[in-house]
Amino acid sequence: MSEATPLLEAVRDLAGEALRDLWTFDRSGQECLYVRDDVADHLEDHDPEAFIDNERYGYITRLTYEELTYTGYEYTVRGFTQFETFRTFLDDGSDSPVGVLVSVDRGSGVQFADLFSELLDVPGYGEPDWDVPEVPDAGPLGYTAN
Repeated sequence: MSEATPLLEAVRDLAGEALRDLWTFDRSGQECLYVRDDVADHLEDHDPEAFIDNERYGYITRLTYEELTYTGYEYTVRGFTQFETFRTFLDDGSDSPVGVLVSVDRGSGVQFADLFSELLDVPGYGEPDWDVPEVPDAGPLGYTAN
């Protein structure tokens, strides 16, 4: 995966104190770039890896969105009672787009379209090229953790 500092700086600039955690992931692993202390306490009782595994389905669902809509996919936002998550995929120069997962405090006013634009401006990153080959030996949903 990729260098943490530029991504973290870009997210912090936009989210400020509302930033809860920041992760990058690919098809087989993940990296925590930042987790706020109070959030880290909650994560002791929950498995972030399982949550991120679910976000990996974005490698597959983006195909569905492209087939169902007349425009390109950019990001997904999910709302929870205490926080909101933002997930997108970026080109970091590797063989496959890297996933970026950001959580912010609910009601913080973070503009997710602005966050997406900010991430695209991070040096070394850009819009992903989804023309990369699909993962071989995919499971029933077309996804494999290999």
